[in-house]
Amino acid sequence: MIDFIPKIHHSNSGNFFLMAGPCVIEGEKMAFAIAEKIAELSEKYEIPYIFKASYKKANRSRLDSFTGIGDEKALKILRRISVEFNIPVVTDVHSAMEADITAEYVDVLQIPAFLCRQTELLLAAGKTGKTVNIKKGQFLSGASMRFVVDKVRSTGNNKIMLTERGNMFGYSDLVVDFRNIPEMQKTGVPVILDITHALQQPNQSSGVTGGRPHLIETIAKAGIASGVDGIFLETHPQPAMAKSDSTNMLQLNLLENLLRKLTAFRKTLLEVG
Repeated sequence: MIDFIPKIHHSNSGNFFLMAGPCVIEGEKMAFAIAEKIAELSEKYEIPYIFKASYKKANRSRLDSFTGIGDEKALKILRRISVEFNIPVVTDVHSAMEADITAEYVDVLQIPAFLCRQTELLLAAGKTGKTVNIKKGQFLSGASMRFVVDKVRSTGNNKIMLTERGNMFGYSDLVVDFRNIPEMQKTGVPVILDITHALQQPNQSSGVTGGRPHLIETIAKAGIASGVDGIFLETHPQPAMAKSDSTNMLQLNLLENLLRKLTAFRKTLLEVG
């Protein structure tokens, strides 16, 4: 289902694909180190890989939250990572104007969950001709995402992916309804599970989002069991020191063990039919 993704390296493993990286570009050295490590692991475990990082964070609870190192500087880092490691890269876009600018640097445009119903943004992203990954809103059902897909398809662009990232459960928690995975797959596009954002605990009184990273493996295994096409996660060498989403990212040195388990689990599921 992912044949249309630009520059992706396919394997014969029948494996899921991986969209992973830091929450946001904090600097070139950090971003390259993470990309190099994940690219190495994806090659080892035959997992098609897309490097993920936001070039800026436009949706933060507090005014003093870190938003980025500068738009053009971060976008150029993303492009250099794509060229250096020969992998596609994905980043968020937040407005129709951003779509055209960002499309010059990345392979996949990502629509944040809170913006997934913004018609002007969806149409602008579709018109770029880039692959468009749309995160399902925390307030929507999987079935309702077919209308979102229709908006992008109306531009003549069929390079679309959908990402499940949980639904709001009260004021400060999220829950993943795995029924949404097959429901969204009915649209005929690849469906991804965003593991780390699904474990966020938003709307904390401190103004900083909480998280439950100890459940990453649990949610990931459940996603593989439900038949997701891809896995999305954010990772950092020292999550506690990260400038954004520090409470729910996976520590980078734990990634290999997770990918090893998920790859073996996926293989077993394919074997038993």
